Amino acid sequence: MDVDEQTAGAVGDEAARLIGGRAPQLLRAAERARLGGRTRRALALLAAAHGTAGDDDALRARAQLLRGLILLGDGPVADAHQTLLLAAEAFGPHDVGGAEQALAAAAEAAWAAGDLTAYLQTLERPAGGPGGRPAGLFERGAVGTPPLPSGRAAGTGAREPGATAGGGAGFADAADAADGDVVGQGAVGAGAVGPGAVSAGALGPGAMGPGAVSPGAVSPGAMGPGAMGPGAVSPDVAAAPWGAFRAGMRHVVLTDFARAAREMGPLLAAAARTQRPDTLLYAGRAALVLGDLTAARRLLGRALAAAGAQGGPTARILEYLAYAELRAGLHHQARAHAEEGLRAARRLGQRNLGAQHHALLALVCSLVGADSATEHHAEAALSVARPHGLLQVSTLAEWARARADLGQGRAGQAAVRLGPLLRPGPRRGHFGLWMLAVPCLVEATVLAGLDEDVTGMVDLYAEWAALGADPQARAQLTRLRALTAREEDCDALYRRALEEHEAADGQFEHARTFLSYGMWLRRRRRPLEARHQLRAALVGFERCGALLWERRTQSELRAAGESALDEDADALGRLTPQQQRVATLVASGATNREVATRLSLSPRTVDHHLRNVFSRLGVRSRVELALLMNGDRTERTAAGGDRA
Repeated sequence: MDVDEQTAGAVGDEAARLIGGRAPQLLRAAERARLGGRTRRALALLAAAHGTAGDDDALRARAQLLRGLILLGDGPVADAHQTLLLAAEAFGPHDVGGAEQALAAAAEAAWAAGDLTAYLQTLERPAGGPGGRPAGLFERGAVGTPPLPSGRAAGTGAREPGATAGGGAGFADAADAADGDVVGQGAVGAGAVGPGAVSAGALGPGAMGPGAVSPGAVSPGAMGPGAMGPGAVSPDVAAAPWGAFRAGMRHVVLTDFARAAREMGPLLAAAARTQRPDTLLYAGRAALVLGDLTAARRLLGRALAAAGAQGGPTARILEYLAYAELRAGLHHQARAHAEEGLRAARRLGQRNLGAQHHALLALVCSLVGADSATEHHAEAALSVARPHGLLQVSTLAEWARARADLGQGRAGQAAVRLGPLLRPGPRRGHFGLWMLAVPCLVEATVLAGLDEDVTGMVDLYAEWAALGADPQARAQLTRLRALTAREEDCDALYRRALEEHEAADGQFEHARTFLSYGMWLRRRRRPLEARHQLRAALVGFERCGALLWERRTQSELRAAGESALDEDADALGRLTPQQQRVATLVASGATNREVATRLSLSPRTVDHHLRNVFSRLGVRSRVELALLMNGDRTERTAAGGDRA
């Protein structure tokens, strides 16, 4: 008997126990199966519920919603989008809250698929008929959970995740809902990656990325608790965050960023007075859209703490938190949170969400990890993204590969990867990522010496940077202009870019500009000046843990005449004392177990230290490590020991 037959048999037994006509119980069982990561079982239970619902349109609508949620988490997102639109229509005016919930999930599906038209149409689509009160998404049961028939509570009566005291129970037991997927809590993506990176005009005027807001937009911090933007969906924003977020995102898509800030301002104000994970998550996403990474990280951190205390959407929160940290240059923190999110997604059987975390990890590893780690996570993301139509995930994965190529000095390969993603054509990537990847494409094309005009790309990036979307964009734009300028203008442009970096947060991009300037100086036979810039780049990459880019910079320093002795000694000096002890013992021929015994560590801890030593020193084997520390380089090792 295969898995499908076993599932069908189990579901048949359960359906028989629940008696014909008991569709609500079957729906609850299907929801528990979904939250437990048992997708096939959930779908089979839904089919049984559909057969017992009779003429109950409300139950059929809820079953359709649940099916859409299942597909959104572990299925083709285009199918999920259509299913969720049907659910919203089925709810109609008799249940505006259910319709809002379905539309929120449909918007996520459209975003994940990279369908800009569908995304905008879903945001514009009203929930319910005329005269119906636009109830907030989270006023009816647990987030991501279809409301119960006639408002009845299910399970033990425990409070729903994120509900205030006195709220009704969720559709599934609170324990079952822990770590559950949350409808409307994030476009399936994060940031560059999700929040707000939209454009109605391809790479044309108004294209934007996460954190976009015009220079004249209203500051959220200046808005009082009662400041309600026009079109706000509910007077109680804390209880209905989707309405305010949707209203703001609608204006973001239409590139009216000042209006978007006004719409989202009340949501940010409400977040200061609540511990609801759903509200805090929406507020964190809004802060990303409005370009405040510090506020975004704070709000998302609070959301994670609240979700952990109440039971909630931790996998989704971790996705956005990891992205905010990645954007802020906190690469190791981003990696830790993305790995935690990946584990949560696996427990839930949410392969689409897991693919998003793999894509985030690929981006992190393109900066701090090994080439093989980037490829592993990129391929894991693509293995789900391709059959499920996750254009955002696939674009992120290819972008991560291209960044790793650049970090390894493979500029031509990076340009080949990025070209189809950013230029018009059938292979074009997600609309929310075009602008964010432009600097990589321009740099790769120029460094590879390809006969392609990228000035048009630079001009388009200038239009985006002028929006004030990203505090780092201005300096990046000046770096791109330096890469493509006439010889006599380059020096001044690089210096201006470095000055602009001083006014913006972003250590990694600052180091990239030092590196680019140093490479330009070396090619102009100005080695002393080149080494000065390259050393500054090396320090910057060290501070943000960008090991791949450290090694590339070390290679440039060698080409600029930096002493190999100094380089090796510096590398050894950068090892921690424990790493130095492990490296010395391994270089002398000790096994991991012998090292563990000598240092009173576990073999697993020794292995962890040794991997970091290999990565830091740029060696690939114990033999190379021994040659570096013992062989012909004994004097270099001594110099490194003196510096340590």
